[in-house]
Amino acid sequence: MAIFDNDPHTASTEKHYTYLQKVWIAAGSVALLTILILIIKVAFNVLLMVVAGCLIATYFNGLADAIERRTPMNRRVCMLISVLGTFAIAGALFWFMGTKIQQQVSALSQDFPALVSRLQAQISEYPLGKKMLDNISGTDSQKITNTAQSFFRTSFGVLGDMYIILFLGIFFTIQPSLYKNGIIKLIPKSGQPKARQVIDRLSLVLKGWLKGMMIAMVLIAVLTFIGLSIIGIPMALALAVIAGILNFIPNFGPLMAMVPAVLLGLVDSTQTAIIVAALYILIQTLESNIITPTIQRRMINLPPALLIIGQVMMGTLSGALGIILATPMLAITMVLVDELYVKNNSTEEAPQTPAPPQQNA
Repeated sequence: MAIFDNDPHTASTEKHYTYLQKVWIAAGSVALLTILILIIKVAFNVLLMVVAGCLIATYFNGLADAIERRTPMNRRVCMLISVLGTFAIAGALFWFMGTKIQQQVSALSQDFPALVSRLQAQISEYPLGKKMLDNISGTDSQKITNTAQSFFRTSFGVLGDMYIILFLGIFFTIQPSLYKNGIIKLIPKSGQPKARQVIDRLSLVLKGWLKGMMIAMVLIAVLTFIGLSIIGIPMALALAVIAGILNFIPNFGPLMAMVPAVLLGLVDSTQTAIIVAALYILIQTLESNIITPTIQRRMINLPPALLIIGQVMMGTLSGALGIILATPMLAITMVLVDELYVKNNSTEEAPQTPAPPQQNA
């Protein structure tokens, strides 16, 4: 037996099998990690849809709160008016303006390649512009054009999973206390008062942000329509609706909305395109200095650099839906960090002031 144990062929075979086992273990670990990453990514997309549903429920509940404060009606009637009234107003707007907006968006999608070609021709007249165009390959230019066309063709892009988000919002609206109490019951009893406080603050922050954002979107759309109509830009209604909707995306949304308007201005002249760009910049300046401070008084103050980082990360993880929901997700994260970490540390590390010495009578 000792002879067989000391056989070099047997020892090498055992080492060989040990090496294969290690390879299989490493490959299995990599496969498991990949599966976990994919599951986390899918779960994160589901989380974003839940957040979007919560925003819809926050809107309906906030509108019901405003109706309840101003009328003697009970909560159920106010909620019913909030939901049905919103759908009625949206349906009326779509009935009167939906066809015109759809026609203008379709025309804008068809004219977009010609507008891009015209822009390239005008830029190529300058040496610096010609050099910039030479650095962009034809494939990349075609990809940009196709992406922009698909953006307009799908009626502002993000249409996938909208029915799931809508139904989640309606279910959260019908029984908000059911889901709120369900989350609180998952917390140990000692932490339930804190959990209720955190949820109430999150609701207040999201209501304030959503209210200010909707005011800003309507204001941007109205001012853009008036300004473009005065300048004489065609498809002013569609461009105004696009500007209002894209204002929901800070930093990047206004720039995306300005591109088609400037391209349409180039059809007339370079001077018209400059005037259109100046109009968009002026409107965004007014919004940034009037509406945004009002929003930030009702919600946590978001640092601009942190917001851009959050948008890039969310866009990388979940695409367009991640970019759209980056601001409320960042606000939720900062509230959670403030309530669960910063305030606790501040309480624990606060120095205790010594009692004043007693004076002898």
